[in-house]
Amino acid sequence: MYDEAKHIKALVEAMRKEQRLKKGLQKASIKDLWRELWGENIANYTQGLVFRNGILTVYLNSSTLREELNRKKEDIQREMNEKLGEEAIQKIIFK
Repeated sequence: MYDEAKHIKALVEAMRKEQRLKKGLQKASIKDLWRELWGENIANYTQGLVFRNGILTVYLNSSTLREELNRKKEDIQREMNEKLGEEAIQKIIFK
């Protein structure tokens, strides 16, 4: 019984570790995907990307670009999720 409990504990720990790794890879993928989909020009106006709890926050240094991207927010979200192969991004915020 004790060995079984240790085995279950090890499985749970491995699953947690895998989930953390998946989240880290997902964050890296989103950053790479942003540059790939929207090109160097928009990437150059992007000061940072933060992905947490399904929310992608994009920091931009151009208010004009921010307004333009806000109008296309749903299309951007849909296209990024399609490329990711899952509905990872639930919301996009441009700041």
